[in-house]
Amino acid sequence: MATVVSIHSFRGGTGKSNTTSNVAAQLAAAGKRVAVVDTDIQSPGIHVLFGFNDDLQNTLNDYLWGKIGIAEAAHDVTSRVAQSTTVADGGALFLVPSSMKSTDIAKVLRDGYDVGTLNDGFRELAETLNLDYLLIDTHPGLNEETLLSITISDVLLLILRPDRQDFQGTAVTVDVARKLDVPSLFLVLNKVPSNVDTDDLKAQMTAAYNSPVAAVLPLSEQVVQNASGGLFSLTSPSDPWSQQIRAIAQAIG
Repeated sequence: MATVVSIHSFRGGTGKSNTTSNVAAQLAAAGKRVAVVDTDIQSPGIHVLFGFNDDLQNTLNDYLWGKIGIAEAAHDVTSRVAQSTTVADGGALFLVPSSMKSTDIAKVLRDGYDVGTLNDGFRELAETLNLDYLLIDTHPGLNEETLLSITISDVLLLILRPDRQDFQGTAVTVDVARKLDVPSLFLVLNKVPSNVDTDDLKAQMTAAYNSPVAAVLPLSEQVVQNASGGLFSLTSPSDPWSQQIRAIAQAIG
């Protein structure tokens, strides 16, 4: 049975999709069968990290609107991992992207979609692809889709920056997750300046939220320069940021 991992942030701009894609790649490289579903349908973007342009065919939108089966929306991106590192036997990575077409985004904003269909798709995808991990890249904030993702998750990764607004929003999300009985919850601090005492910051976060900190990702000029150009943790494995990505993969594994 697949381990369902939701990656969430209360606010946008936390680096959620970049973190999700790199953690997924690390798991696949370690020999796991992994799928990433971009449920940030209103503002998708994770596909760029896997080398796709905006002219996507067979997307999550097509599945939600009954045009295709969910497995048809799963693009095999294992080769993107293999370009930069050795993939252990059995490892595979699939991406279910959301559409970047303005008409499709407008349709979602106008008409919405059946969240129950999305839930069915998660289950079918895990079974059809024989997944070890299903990673859900969520839309920031709390809405019906996000609550569904949190509810069905075995693991919830909450990504936040060292910012007061993020701190307050994360507190709300942690409270909701506890009420929904999420089995495992980890905090991931991202874009942390180099002059911050990371051990002290981790201690503060653990005490404030009563949750373990899986990683502290540094504010990295190299990651910024990468500009969503690929999977940084694979192309620069010795970078401190990449080391922390591997710590996240180990925490949920």
